[in-house]
Amino acid sequence: MVQIKNVYSKGKSIVCFGDSITFGYGADPGGDYCSALAKMTTFEVINAGIDGDTTTEALKRIDSDVLSRDPLLVIVEFGGNDFLRKVPEEVTLNNMREMIDKIHAKGAMVAVVDISAGMLLKQYYGAFRNLTREKDAIFIPRLLSGIITNPSLKSDFIHPNSAGYNVIAHRIYRIILPYLNRNILSGETRS
Repeated sequence: MVQIKNVYSKGKSIVCFGDSITFGYGADPGGDYCSALAKMTTFEVINAGIDGDTTTEALKRIDSDVLSRDPLLVIVEFGGNDFLRKVPEEVTLNNMREMIDKIHAKGAMVAVVDISAGMLLKQYYGAFRNLTREKDAIFIPRLLSGIITNPSLKSDFIHPNSAGYNVIAHRIYRIILPYLNRNILSGETRS
């Protein structure tokens, strides 16, 4: 298992911090991935997704929407809107780096989501993977793979529907579960 910073976090919640994919655009009410994830874990799961958000906008709200929520783990999902608005990749990566540093300074674990799928946003795959290695964060690769090409899992050209978000929740859960378990076990040995 990869060494992850703050795996022994004392935080209480999982904060899903992102754009329309986190918000749940295109899903039925309660059909976003955060709601599905909340059914899989005993931790409180908070949806801090805002449709259309870029990494620059996210940095402006990280204190109020994330750090003030006593996070154990923050799932960071951005990049799509940066790409659409032609934000230089270096600006996106610097913003992501700053977000990770702020979350780590708060004492929480970070999981960075890669939303590349095939050729779509492929430049972010390697950049985000390298960033997570540099920062000892969890990497969740190719979240939309197989969803973006499956009309039965989408509400429009890009966004999943409730079934697609359920697939996303399972993919995220499978990757974060070992770290949540290590955290729980460490808490039991501390008490």
